[in-house]
Amino acid sequence: MEIFMSILSVQNLIKQFTSGFWPFTKKSSYTAVNNISFQLKKGEILGFLGPNGAGKTTTIQMLLGTLTSSSGSIFYFGKDFAKNRIDILKKVGYASGYDRLPARLTIKENLDVVGRIYEIPEPKRSEQIELLLKFFGIWDKRNKQTGTLSAGQATRALLAKAFLADPEIVLLDEPTASLDPDVALEVRQFILAQRKERGISLLVTSHNMDEVTELCDRVLILKNGSIIADDTPETLAQSISKVHVHLTIFTDLEPVLTYLRTIQLQHTVQANQITIEIDERDIAQFIAALGERKIMYSQISIDKPTLEDYFLSIAKN
Repeated sequence: MEIFMSILSVQNLIKQFTSGFWPFTKKSSYTAVNNISFQLKKGEILGFLGPNGAGKTTTIQMLLGTLTSSSGSIFYFGKDFAKNRIDILKKVGYASGYDRLPARLTIKENLDVVGRIYEIPEPKRSEQIELLLKFFGIWDKRNKQTGTLSAGQATRALLAKAFLADPEIVLLDEPTASLDPDVALEVRQFILAQRKERGISLLVTSHNMDEVTELCDRVLILKNGSIIADDTPETLAQSISKVHVHLTIFTDLEPVLTYLRTIQLQHTVQANQITIEIDERDIAQFIAALGERKIMYSQISIDKPTLEDYFLSIAKN
């Protein structure tokens, strides 16, 4: 029953790669994706995060059918992907910030080919192409060969391709990796608008933690091929007890540095500002100790943990 309530349901998915060619070399296997299960609901934006090599791209390629899983199952819209691949992919969009469209075709020609593959009739095909290229700010580049585009322009063309067929679910692999901040902001606003207006579901990978926090309702953390966390960005950030305290010192820095070395707190110094990493529960005691030692500061600020802090903590361990 749960499968039919989900746009996408992944169950016990495993992908192993085998190297070596017996009898000339000894075979060895590597598990890139290790028995993962998750659901994506209608209208949900799900972040799919993890260090390089965690298995994110391998999983997405299995979700697209360009890689075959070693075991496990994938269901879209309650249908077995292995048995209904062609029909399902008509409702699935995909873009990666690292892919490229065929270089000798123009942007418009590339999108026209994609539209024909999705069986979008004229004139809707042309209308969709114009609408998306204008939104992504590359309508004036429509007759340029994609091989001549900048990285940012090529990424915007790929995003137009992902949304061309009015998909019900879109898989985005580092969608804003090569975009300028202003364009990346517009892309995030576009994604949120698509979800609000059409109830579209998205699976997004990104190394931009602020972007994930802004976009995603829920985040899966993948490490060494396994899902190690599944929660909201806010809850994951709150699981980190360490915070950063910034002190601006208007007198001699040495007394506070000596004290920090004595209690072995990690810290960095930039001009007259000291940044200290400390457990949130110890802040009050630390400030009181500064007062007892007559260490004066002109300004203090505290940075709460972020999703990036959580990501860095799991990447180190």
